[in-house]
Amino acid sequence: MTEQLELHQRVETALDTIRPYLKADGGDVKVLEVTPEGKVMLELLGSCGSCPMSKMTMRAGIEESIRKAVPEVTAVEAINVAP
Repeated sequence: MTEQLELHQRVETALDTIRPYLKADGGDVKVLEVTPEGKVMLELLGSCGSCPMSKMTMRAGIEESIRKAVPEVTAVEAINVAP
């Protein structure tokens, strides 16, 4: 398995720990890309994409879970959440 594919899989595994909470509120998250530099690009799906709390969910839940499980990640961004 290539290093890039392994990194992507580890990000997915980290997201699997919080997906039940997102799905309970009608949302989910999709990994669009993990760059060679360690930047993770996500898309918030369902109600997560339009929720007024999505920025907080992104930082306090999703990003924290990814960084804890995959410390080599340098940045986590969602294409549909304002910075």
